Amino acid sequence: MHNRCPTQLGPSERQAQGLNRHHWWRDAVIYQVYVRSFLDSTGDGVGDLAGVRAGLPYLKKLGVDGIWLSPFYPSPQHDHGYDVADYCDVDPLFGDLAEFDLLMAAARRLGIKVLLDIVPNHCSSEHPWFREALQSAPGSPARARFHFADGRGPDGAEPPNNWHAMFGGPAWTRAGDGQWYLHMFTPEQPDWNWRNPEVADEFDRVLRFWLDRGVDGFRIDVAAGLFKHPELPDSDDPEADARTRDSVNPLAWNQPEVHGVWRRWRALCEEYTARDGRDRLLVGEVSVPTAREHALYVRPDELHQAFFFDLLGAPWDADAFRKVICEAMQDIAGTGSTVTWVLNNHDQVRTVTRYGEPAPEGSGLGAARARAAALLMLALPGAAYIYQGEELGLPEVVDLPDDVLTDPIFRRTGSRARIRDGCRVPLPWSGQASPFGFTTGVEGVKPWLPQPDYFAEYATDRALADTRSFWHLYRDGLHLRRSLPQLGEGALTWLDTQPGVLAFTRGDGLVCAVNFGTAPVPAPVSGTPLLSSGPCPVGVLPGATAAWWLSDL
Repeated sequence: MHNRCPTQLGPSERQAQGLNRHHWWRDAVIYQVYVRSFLDSTGDGVGDLAGVRAGLPYLKKLGVDGIWLSPFYPSPQHDHGYDVADYCDVDPLFGDLAEFDLLMAAARRLGIKVLLDIVPNHCSSEHPWFREALQSAPGSPARARFHFADGRGPDGAEPPNNWHAMFGGPAWTRAGDGQWYLHMFTPEQPDWNWRNPEVADEFDRVLRFWLDRGVDGFRIDVAAGLFKHPELPDSDDPEADARTRDSVNPLAWNQPEVHGVWRRWRALCEEYTARDGRDRLLVGEVSVPTAREHALYVRPDELHQAFFFDLLGAPWDADAFRKVICEAMQDIAGTGSTVTWVLNNHDQVRTVTRYGEPAPEGSGLGAARARAAALLMLALPGAAYIYQGEELGLPEVVDLPDDVLTDPIFRRTGSRARIRDGCRVPLPWSGQASPFGFTTGVEGVKPWLPQPDYFAEYATDRALADTRSFWHLYRDGLHLRRSLPQLGEGALTWLDTQPGVLAFTRGDGLVCAVNFGTAPVPAPVSGTPLLSSGPCPVGVLPGATAAWWLSDL
C-alpha cells in the first residue's frame, strides 16, 4: 500500500495564489553561520564578518544556496548579540558596514543568498530608546514603547504578575523609580511593546535599511512572541512556562495580533520584489504546540517560511519521524508554503550527541544516526537549514569548565542543564591543536570558547580530504538535490516497510529509506544505492543507515 502525503497545491490553486513562478526559497538549503564561531580574521579570538567572507568559497563548494548570519549588530553581548543596542550598524567586534558591504558583494558574485537575523521581541537595555525610558517618568511616551508597570504588594515591591523569564528568574526587573519592566529572557533584554505603533514604524525603518543594502531576507527571532496579553494577567502555571526553552507562556506567546506584523512585513518585502523581481524571504522562529498552529504563520500573506522544529525534537524512532513528517506536510501544504526542516541550530545540543546519548553504543551510533538523519532531511520536500559544524559531524562539547561558560541561562540559573555554549564552540579549520585555524594565533589570544583537542579529528581540511566524512555526505547530498528533479519541492509517497524502517519515493523513481534499528534489513529496492550515509551492500540496508536509490518502483 502506498500513501501519498500532500505537499503542494494543485496548479489552479498555485495560479490563484501567484505561486507558478519558481521561488528560490521554496526548496533552498541555507547554512546558519554563527558569526562569532565561524572564522576570525583579526586575531582577537572572535569570529567576524571578514571571516565569513573568507569562508564563502568553502560554503560554495559545499553547495548551499544561502547563509543566515547570527546577529552582528552593536550589542553589549549579554546574550551574544540577541540583545541589540542598534539595529542599523555593525558591532566593531565583527567589523563595520563597509565590511558588511564587501561580504554582500562577495556572496552575490558566488550566487549565495544572505539572510540576517532580526530580533523584534526585545532589544538591549543599552538601546537608546530604553535608556530614554529609564530616564523618563512613569506613563511617558518613552516608557510606552516597552512594558512598564507598577508593582504589587506593599510599596509595589512585588512584580506586576507571576511570569517567569525563559532564561530563569522572574520576568520583571524593578527600575530605579519603583516601576517594573518586562523581559521574557534576561533583564538586559527588555521586551518591546508592539501595541505601540512607534515600534512597528521603527522596525519598518530597520528592514528597509538592510533591504536597501541588498540582503535577501530575514530570519526572525521569537517570531511567535512580540505581543503580550493586554492585561498582563497572572499565569496559571508560571513554573511550567519557564521549564524548558520551548515551553512558553501562552499569555506572552502566539497572541493573535502577531499575525498583523507578519502581513505588514510581507507587504514590505513584496514591495521590494515588485521593483526588481528578486524574492526577499521571511523565515520565522515559530515555537508553537502543533503543526496546525505553525501553518497559520505561513499563510500566503504572512511569513514565507517558518522553522519546523518537530523533526529536531523527535526521538530516534521510525514511527515518530513518520508522524512528524506527515503532520507537517498535511497542515502546511494548504498554505502554499513548503516545510522548512531543521535538525539543529545554535540553541540545541549537536545532533551527533543528541542521537548518541541514549544508546549504550555511544558516539559511534550517534554519528551514524546523524548521518542518516541528514540524508533523510535532504530528501524531504521543501527547504532545509544546516547549522554550522553539522557538516563536519561535530559533537557537543560537554566538558567546558564553569569559568568559561557565557550562556545567560547558566548565569541566571546556575544550572548546566540547558546551556548552549557546547554547540557554539568555534569551528576547527586545520591543524592538530587549538585554535585549529579558527584565529590567526596572535600570542596570548585564544578562541572565545576553548576547543577540545579532539576537534583535530573534525577539522575541515581533514574532512575535505576524506571522502567518507560527514562533509562529503552533505556535499554529495546537496549536489544530487540540485541535479535530480525528483528532489526539493514536490510530492512524497510512503512505501510499506517492516517495523523500524521508513521508506518513500520522490517524483519519478527516487527512493529514500532509513533503517532506525541497529540490525541490517533487506533494502526496499534492488541495485546499488545512489548515495548512502554509510556502507550499504546491494540488497541490504544496515542499521542506522539511510540510502537513496533510483528505481522504477
